Amino acid sequence: MSLKSLRKIPKTIGFRLTFWYSGLFVFSVFLLFLFAYFYLQTTLVRRDHEEIATKLHELETLYQSGGLELIERNIRSSQKIPKKNKFLIRIADWHNHTVFLYLPYQWIEFNLRKLAKIPPTPHKLIHLSGSSSDVVLEVGSLALPTGFWLQVGQDTRERQQILRKFKDVATIIIFPLLLLGILGGNLLAYRALRPIRHLIESVRSITHDTSALEQRVANPKTGDELEELILLFNEMLQKIETLIKGMKDSLDNVAHDLRTPITRLRGTAELALQKETLPEECQNALAECLEESLEIQKLLNILLDISEAETGVLRLHLEPISVSQLLQKVLDLYKIVAEEKGISLEMRCPPALYVTGDPVRLSQALANLVDNAIKFTPSGGKVTMEAKVEQDKAAISVKDTGPGIQEKDLPRIWERLYRGDESRSQKGMGLGLSLVKAIITRHGGDIVVNSVSGRGTVFTIFLPLTEFSKANRSNTRRAS
Repeated sequence: MSLKSLRKIPKTIGFRLTFWYSGLFVFSVFLLFLFAYFYLQTTLVRRDHEEIATKLHELETLYQSGGLELIERNIRSSQKIPKKNKFLIRIADWHNHTVFLYLPYQWIEFNLRKLAKIPPTPHKLIHLSGSSSDVVLEVGSLALPTGFWLQVGQDTRERQQILRKFKDVATIIIFPLLLLGILGGNLLAYRALRPIRHLIESVRSITHDTSALEQRVANPKTGDELEELILLFNEMLQKIETLIKGMKDSLDNVAHDLRTPITRLRGTAELALQKETLPEECQNALAECLEESLEIQKLLNILLDISEAETGVLRLHLEPISVSQLLQKVLDLYKIVAEEKGISLEMRCPPALYVTGDPVRLSQALANLVDNAIKFTPSGGKVTMEAKVEQDKAAISVKDTGPGIQEKDLPRIWERLYRGDESRSQKGMGLGLSLVKAIITRHGGDIVVNSVSGRGTVFTIFLPLTEFSKANRSNTRRAS
């Protein structure tokens, strides 16, 4: 796949549908995990705080029933059950001096001297950091009737372990979900754009071969906007096919009806000219009649060529063509004409430049441009044919030093039978440029004109390069 094709991928609807679907899916999953994480965290925090509050009220009841001795007895009995041995218990006097302290062995990392410096406050937890930055000891306080303070605390290690496991599981799951989102988005885009692809294939086949106008896009029968678009497209194809067929039939009929009398006229004139007994005036009239019939026949042939090229039915015998040889052939054809008029005719072209086309038709197009350039360039002027590569295309230009084309005439020079003010004094039918444009367009190329009145005109033809020329150009770049 070429770099140009890769650059087009992000601009396609399929890529954007996949991107947005995958992005929305992944974003939704991320929000779901984020919500679940904060909900789990809030639930665990509330559970821990409720356990601290429950333990405080339990110990308060024991203290009121049997004093400190009963609390100590309860602690000794709870040591036999490891799972219940998870609270820090501290009793301090009204000066916040420790009277009783029970500290499980796993909490020796906390500096409990800080508790003596922090005044106890009911309904507010005290937080002590341990050696591990993510583990905190949370201590709740309760005032006893005797003036002492009862404090119960537990660390957040268990809570952090649960949250850490949740994040590990979420991290493992998120990547398959991301892949699932991309595959799902791609599948959704593929199925949603299937009718569009059928439409594109039909348009492409018709573009390359107008004889395929009878093709129709298959109706998906989905009842949505795509089905409506395809039905309208098929209806448009039907109308275009009917219109082109009608135009072709009409053109064929006109051409056939005109060719017959013109051929008869030409035959009569030729027969009359062969009789030497005719007066000189009759011979001149018949000669003029013959010349006019030839002009009419030529006009009809050119009109037919233009119509066939514009409608895509003009047959081309495509083959690789050396641009240098093509220009040399036209140069040889018009060299004598240019010399007789006192005009310099030159050519510049690299040797390894090839295009794919019909050599006869391309020679006809170039000959028309050179003929016009010589026709409108005054004696002593110069006509130059030049070929080069521009943006992976062959650019073939025909430049003259003639009077140029007026700005008001530039938009209309491609119209059939249109002739500007400067060209009315010259012999011609006004079909040359129309034929040139039709031929170049039929070859998949383009033609542009740059002209300044009084300073000359440049016609430039752009044609696709052959693979050989592209490869040769790439090798030249690497070598340089």
